[in-house]
Amino acid sequence: MSHPTAPDQPSAAPVEGWTAWCAGRRNSVTSATGNLALVETRWSPAGERPDVEAARAGQPEQVTVTTVERTDRVTGEPEHGLRFWDAQSPAIQNFERIDVFPYDPSWVLEASYTPVPGARRVGFEHIRDNGGTRDLVVPGDITLTVDGRAYTLSAFDDEGTLLLVFGDPTNGDTTYGAGRFLFVERTADDGRVVLDFNRAFVPPCGFSDQYNCPMPPRQNRFHLPVEAGEKRPVFRDASPAQR
Repeated sequence: MSHPTAPDQPSAAPVEGWTAWCAGRRNSVTSATGNLALVETRWSPAGERPDVEAARAGQPEQVTVTTVERTDRVTGEPEHGLRFWDAQSPAIQNFERIDVFPYDPSWVLEASYTPVPGARRVGFEHIRDNGGTRDLVVPGDITLTVDGRAYTLSAFDDEGTLLLVFGDPTNGDTTYGAGRFLFVERTADDGRVVLDFNRAFVPPCGFSDQYNCPMPPRQNRFHLPVEAGEKRPVFRDASPAQR
């Protein structure tokens, strides 16, 4: 297997940084409002905003209530709802770890980045939309060659950060079935980005069925196994978060 040239870097520092990242991921998903804590999403009727204070009344101390918004796929109008986070949820109680591949420097890849003037909107299928798509803003094209095959990847704008949703042959076997996420690192050169697949992670829907995660579009599916990054969460007992 051949990869694009990995950036020159000392061997120890990247591994230490990755180890800290893994620990940070565990802390994040198990926090009081982490992925494992989300137990309910309650959408209001069209045009209505929920009463957060009323929803909080009578909730146990460990439950946090927050607001959430999405766009109706048919009308394009905003929809408002509430999310309920339980710091003592069954998923948190049963969670053991996130399995990961060993760190592999060959999966730290440099790629070209070409901004799209005015950006473009690309339809991403979402896991809970029964085959429907939602348009997400893709501000530029990421191009690279992996194992002799050229790819033009679409990473969407996640509050100012490029988020790549990708798939590969490990999905459903050793990694989460619906694909994985990766934050794209920009460089000092506006035309270059770094894809460190050692930091590929299980999407939120791998921890709670209350999330509606985007799935990898065709152009973001690699033909060879990406054996780097997180595999899947491990629970002591069967959990609805496992797929």
